[in-house]
Order: sequence, then structure tokens, then C-alpha cells
Amino acid sequence: MSDAEVSVGPGVRPPLVERISGIVGVLGGLLLLAMASLVVLSVLGRWLSGTSLAAKFPWLGPVNGDFELVSMGAAIAVFAFLPYCQARRGNIVVDTFTRWLPARATSLLDAFWDLIYAGMMGLLTACLVVGTLEHYRSGQTTMLLQLIAWPAIAISTALLFLLTCVALATAVRLVRGRP
Repeated sequence: MSDAEVSVGPGVRPPLVERISGIVGVLGGLLLLAMASLVVLSVLGRWLSGTSLAAKFPWLGPVNGDFELVSMGAAIAVFAFLPYCQARRGNIVVDTFTRWLPARATSLLDAFWDLIYAGMMGLLTACLVVGTLEHYRSGQTTMLLQLIAWPAIAISTALLFLLTCVALATAVRLVRGRP
């Protein structure tokens, strides 16, 4: 049974990091549903704009800048899903060469790789902090809607920082011998 399949017993709450990342993941899912609805609305608007309904309802048509909103929303949603995936140990694990090791050794090895993962995510977080500051200073906006770009990058940065914290927490859990 993998770590992702281990369930918390009745009356036992999952770790705080898993609860927080679960809430963030649900919010990311709602954002993704909103983006999908926006695409459906825009496609229907394009389809109906050439019909007689367009004369009766002049507001009926494609959503201007839908691709800008969807690209920002999808990026945020993806960053929202990653912490929960890490908290549940849902990332791909290749155990071809470690299957013969005792469970404790495997846990320590997994903790080591979680630390490496946390380090990489920490580095990416630092890079995104720099990118957020650069976009803030430059005032860069999207092409059609003229939305400022830095808030979406800042949200993604915060979510990547959460992923870094979750990876550290999973490493600590594994070292302590908890699934």
C-alpha cells in the first residue's frame, strides 16, 4: 500500500498541512471550474453572435480577453493543486531499486527526496518573488484587458511557497516515522 493510500483512522484529523493544502486545492478546483465556465460562455457567445439573437441581445457575443483570464486562472489553479498532491504523497514515486529496502530506510530515502524537492521549490519561489517584483515595478499588463500581471504571479508565488512548506512537512513526517 502506498503512502497516498494510507487513510487516517476514524476520529483522527489529518495533519494541519494536509488540511490547509486541501482547502487551497478545493479553491483551485473552483477557480478551474470558473475558467471552464468562462470558456463555455465565450464559445457559446461566438456561436450565437452570428444569429438573429445577436440583434435582440447586443451584449451576446464572445468574452473579450477570455484567453488572458483563462491562462492566469489555470496557472493559479495548477499551483493550488500541487501542495495537496505533495501532502497526500501523490507524486510519482519510482521504487524499482528500493523495493528490497526495509520500510524505515525507504521512508528516510523518501524524506531525503522531499527535502530536495522542497529545496527546488524554494529556489523556484525565490525566482518567482523576483519575477513578481519586476512585473510590479514595470506595471506590465495583459494585451486586451489591460489587467496588471503581477497579482497572478504573486498568488502563484505564495502557492509555491506553500508547496515548499508542505514538502518540508512531509519530509519531517517521514523522518519521524509517520505516513
